[in-house]
Amino acid sequence: MKGEILALGLEIMAVLFGLAYLFFLIQEKRTCWLFGIAASLLSIVLFYRNNLYSEAILFVYYVIIGVYGYWLWTTKSAQNTPVEIIKIPKKILLISVVVGCLGALFLGWFFSNHSDADSPYFDAATTAFSFVASYLEVKKYIAAWLFWILINGATIFLYQSKDLNIYTLLTMVYFAFSFFGFWNWRKKYNNNKMVSA
Repeated sequence: MKGEILALGLEIMAVLFGLAYLFFLIQEKRTCWLFGIAASLLSIVLFYRNNLYSEAILFVYYVIIGVYGYWLWTTKSAQNTPVEIIKIPKKILLISVVVGCLGALFLGWFFSNHSDADSPYFDAATTAFSFVASYLEVKKYIAAWLFWILINGATIFLYQSKDLNIYTLLTMVYFAFSFFGFWNWRKKYNNNKMVSA
């Protein structure tokens, strides 16, 4: 009982930090990365406890990419050359899809053969493509939001299957806000393009 209350408390805190991260990310505020790091650290514990090892690894990566994102956005801002929202080149898009597919196959195979992981390939697919989408997000490629729309839609079902109800609700919010994030960043990109023309 005590363990369940602790897990619920960690989940609620991770959700609140995650929502703050998403809000500030859409606004392009570098503080988003600090909230993302905090949410990810809490999430690592929760996913490990629920045998979703690919998800736990993903959130370790989120901590690392959060540190990188904060450093990059801070450094560029200090140099008066902030990271600009851009369209993804076709070559980068192709590489992103190939890396995501190969990562999903490798992680799925590894955890299905070497662990007691639940839904190893499904978990691995959302994890591998989240690695890719997070990197694209740091670089401010608009396409990152399209990746997140697909990933969040799939992750809702994964979390439901593990009765992670608060995370399911959070991911539903992420899913909805991914559409808004895409619209917002595309609008800013188009406005910047018109100003510079």
